[in-house]
Amino acid sequence: MLYILALLIGVVAGLRAMTAPAAVAWGACLGWLPVAGTWAGFMGHWITVGIFTILALAELVTDQLPSTPSRKVPQQFGARIVMGAFTGAVIGATGGATIGGLIAGAIGAVIGTLGGAELRKRLAIAFGKDLPAALIEDAVAIIGGLLIVAAVA
Repeated sequence: MLYILALLIGVVAGLRAMTAPAAVAWGACLGWLPVAGTWAGFMGHWITVGIFTILALAELVTDQLPSTPSRKVPQQFGARIVMGAFTGAVIGATGGATIGGLIAGAIGAVIGTLGGAELRKRLAIAFGKDLPAALIEDAVAIIGGLLIVAAVA
């Protein structure tokens, strides 16, 4: 079950790179993720929550801009994989399976990045513009991230 949740948080990272660590940090801070005493214990600190929350909000705003590069360019794709692997490793650390969580999170990030890009393109065509598609993607990432973290608890 832990690997499935790590894969799913990776998918969230593929949709929104910074929403996944923000959700994980909130979960750790609220005590939903038992990371105290592990290498990921810093995720439960309020400073970490604040930093990741600000970065997630900034990503939500900048992703709506017309100048935002495609998530498939190497830098964007790489960042999403790194965030998926990181958040998957944090989820894995709650059950002593850091490496397995890291791998599952990275795989989930690839799925989320490629699948999310295709879905967003199709939604943008259906709506006639990109903003509604982006807002739907934002909602899915935020709600999904919080539900995944809550499921670990």
